[in-house]
Amino acid sequence: MWTGHGPREMRRTVQFAEPFAAAPIVQVGLSMWDMDQKSNQRADVSADKIGPAGFEIVFKTWGDTRVARVRADWMAIGDAPDEDDWDVP
Repeated sequence: MWTGHGPREMRRTVQFAEPFAAAPIVQVGLSMWDMDQKSNQRADVSADKIGPAGFEIVFKTWGDTRVARVRADWMAIGDAPDEDDWDVP
């Protein structure tokens, strides 16, 4: 995303270590970004195609923004597959 202008998008698939009983609530946020300081820094990060087994992180930028790299962190909260599956240490 260092070259080009206009809308650009990148997607990465995340697989949960164990599936949820249903699609969880997913929160995504940028934890690191490296962007050119000579242009506007525009970024949109979100979760898409959320299901019990995983989701896609979507990063978008637009205009003349130049992105060298970004890192996104996420958290998923949802029901366990069965109420009796809780393992509290």
